[in-house]
Amino acid sequence: MTKSLSAESKDAIPVTLTVNGRKHDLRIDPRTSLLDCLREHLHLTGTKKGCDHEQCGTCTVLINGRRINSCLTLAVMHQDDDIVTIEGLGSPGALHPMQAAFVECDGFQCGYCTPGQICSAVSMLAEVKAGWPSHATADVASARIALTDAEIREPMSGNICRCAAYPNIVAFQLSREKRLSPRRAPKRSLLPLSPRRHPGSPNTTPANSVWPSPELAQPAEASPAQEYRLRLKQPHATAWLFPSWSD
Repeated sequence: MTKSLSAESKDAIPVTLTVNGRKHDLRIDPRTSLLDCLREHLHLTGTKKGCDHEQCGTCTVLINGRRINSCLTLAVMHQDDDIVTIEGLGSPGALHPMQAAFVECDGFQCGYCTPGQICSAVSMLAEVKAGWPSHATADVASARIALTDAEIREPMSGNICRCAAYPNIVAFQLSREKRLSPRRAPKRSLLPLSPRRHPGSPNTTPANSVWPSPELAQPAEASPAQEYRLRLKQPHATAWLFPSWSD
């Protein structure tokens, strides 16, 4: 258990939070967001501040196993909850399986959104296993939800990656769930990115959505990162930020 009296104001109240398995006794302003409490009072800076308006998903943490944007929820609301941040999922010497898959599939570039992406992905896979349908679920009455591209993209659409590392973000979740090696090259087709995620992207799939020339042909053994770099050489590359995976 740790105690903190930092940044105490005249309106500060005692608050006890359980974060990553440890109890913390704090005195904070009741208007303090959970995000600011984690970063400024507990110095857990793995959780990032992006938009501060619940729009980008950068601040995602787990509350009782479910993902939540920590920027627009008050810390005092979670005194009886189990809070897990990216620091609580794993450590450099003992990575969480999702963290390991993320690194193996090269699912990041600048890394700023990475903690939120990983926390959200952990919860998203738990939702799929529990049979929770999403907007992309074809049969909401089905007891088992198939993990498809759409079932990853739609529930993860609240986590924005400005570096556009989406193909490998899809790949690392499939690698984690289906135990696919990132070096294996299953059959893929190209699907357009939803325009609500990237408004400037084309909204339709061209009739000929194959590799345009021999020099850009898909290699027999291609990692997601190699495939993504090849796709960037194609015209209108931003339309193909998500591959479609099938066994």
